[in-house]
Amino acid sequence: MQEKEQTIISYFPSSTKAQTAVDMLAANGLTDSHIKRTSRYGVTFDTERNNATANLAETQTGLTVFSMNTPNEENAAERVLMAADPSVSGLSSRGNGMAGGHAFSVVVFVPQSRVEEAIKIIKQNDGEV
Repeated sequence: MQEKEQTIISYFPSSTKAQTAVDMLAANGLTDSHIKRTSRYGVTFDTERNNATANLAETQTGLTVFSMNTPNEENAAERVLMAADPSVSGLSSRGNGMAGGHAFSVVVFVPQSRVEEAIKIIKQNDGEV
C-alpha cells in the first residue's frame, strides 16, 4: 500500500531562495515541488523583457511586482498605480496584501513520513511554512 502524501505550502522572500529549497528537496528525493509567483496583479514574468542585468527592463513593475507587461498606450492609469505600490520602492518587502506575505511560494507533495525533513529544508532556506 502506498503511503499517503501531504501537501506543504511555504513562502519565500526571493525566487533564488525558493529555487535553492526546491533543488535541495530534489537532491533528497522529494521531486514533486513547484515554485509559484504570487502577486495582486497579473503574473507574467518574461525574463527577456524583465531582465535588469541585461538592460531589458520593460517596466519597473515588471521587475518588482511581476506585473503583466502592458502597452504604454493602454492602461496608463493602471501602470501608474502599480508603480506606486509600496513593494516597488522596497518599503514593503513583507506583507503587502499577498498570501503568505511573500512573492514566491513553493508547493511540495511529500510522503507523511518525510514531512519534518521537508519542512527542515524549507526553513534552512528562509522559507515559512
